[in-house]
Amino acid sequence: MKQNGYGGANTLTGLVFEGEVDLKTFLSGQNDYKVIEHDVFYKGKLVANIYKKHDFYKYFLKPHGIDWKKHISKQLLPDDSIFVIANNTVFIIECKYQKVKGSVDEKLQTCDFKKKQYQKLLAQLNVEVEYIYLLSDWFKDPKYKDVLDYIHSVRCQYYFGYIPLQKLGLPVPGVD
Repeated sequence: MKQNGYGGANTLTGLVFEGEVDLKTFLSGQNDYKVIEHDVFYKGKLVANIYKKHDFYKYFLKPHGIDWKKHISKQLLPDDSIFVIANNTVFIIECKYQKVKGSVDEKLQTCDFKKKQYQKLLAQLNVEVEYIYLLSDWFKDPKYKDVLDYIHSVRCQYYFGYIPLQKLGLPVPGVD
């Protein structure tokens, strides 16, 4: 499989989505990982916190005293998000799967705005924000070259079919 539109990698070391599996389910199935509620443990050590949609606000922002309404005008609901403790980074992961023409095409062009909104929202926590699209093979079509180039130009990222655990700063079972 290709990552970032270049090269390939072993899917055993990456977060694999096929439109049905979420981050929590994937990590729960990996050797040495255990997910309890929103906490991700690797070999018994807390390494990250995972949140989907509204849980990002309820279980991550609210306990940190952040009222989203004071920072942004409209809630953004991430498909998945993960706060990786070791690198003090929140990764916003948006899954875009397409099999026929549709509105998802234009949604890819919003990553810069959305990343900046998440940065405003998280500024007082002094954490890094990364915005990643997890794309289906539909977007490998040459007609998406310009939008994929744009995604990189605004310092957002995309992967086809999987995200390497190393990219998220998470331990890779059997490699550590």
